[in-house]
Amino acid sequence: MSASPSLETNLSKAGSLIALAVSEGARIVCLPQLFNTIWFAHSIDKKNFSLAETSGGHTITAMQEEARKNRCVLIAPIFEEASGSFFNTAFVIGDDGEVIGRYRKMHVPQLPLWEERSYFSPGDLGFPVFQTPYAAIGVQLCWDVFFPEGFRILALKGAQIIFAPTASAFERSRGRWERGMQAAAHSNGVFVFRVNRTGKEDKQEFYGKSFCAGPDGEFIVKPGGSSDGVVIADVDLETMAAVRREWVFLRDRRPGEYKEISEKER
Repeated sequence: MSASPSLETNLSKAGSLIALAVSEGARIVCLPQLFNTIWFAHSIDKKNFSLAETSGGHTITAMQEEARKNRCVLIAPIFEEASGSFFNTAFVIGDDGEVIGRYRKMHVPQLPLWEERSYFSPGDLGFPVFQTPYAAIGVQLCWDVFFPEGFRILALKGAQIIFAPTASAFERSRGRWERGMQAAAHSNGVFVFRVNRTGKEDKQEFYGKSFCAGPDGEFIVKPGGSSDGVVIADVDLETMAAVRREWVFLRDRRPGEYKEISEKER
């Protein structure tokens, strides 16, 4: 999905794409990172804090109605304000329109054109797994996908599908993003669904190419196109057990030997 400066236009487009996905059989629908606004984090400007919304704001209220109307689970990532703090947050909304929970982006980059630490605090809700009627799901937002700890925690807590809403530009780096997520899917025996924004904006051109990787790391659905649209994956959760019997990474873990990973950097 591409975004415009108009919130209403973005919400209307999201509604149309959600309805299209559901008409094609989707039961869980995920939108790209910060789907309801242009990518403002390309620069530092205090005015952009006006784009933040609360959990009861216009965007989440509208997405609750979309989830209820379409009878789908919906993942909606927005710029969240909560008690004076600001987060990059994915709301998970049930097919009854009620908010199941939220995941706040844990790893916040500060890079040219991704000046996110100037806007978002690191997540403070851990790595929740959301129980839905269709699958147990987790979320990793964009930069999170390069940190294997989050995927492993989610897998150990029972996540079956991990959604990765992203805002990636510069197609020359696309292969690195794909390899990282395919490796995470394989090493944890889970499905990973990458949902990338698209469209040419002021400073970047986002390339889309959303995909789903299976628990063996292979593509269930190969990277799609670079224009507005939906990517549908038919996911058979029973294949996870078969893959994990062959690739026994979770069985052969040695948690007692990993203490160094939690030590502070010297």
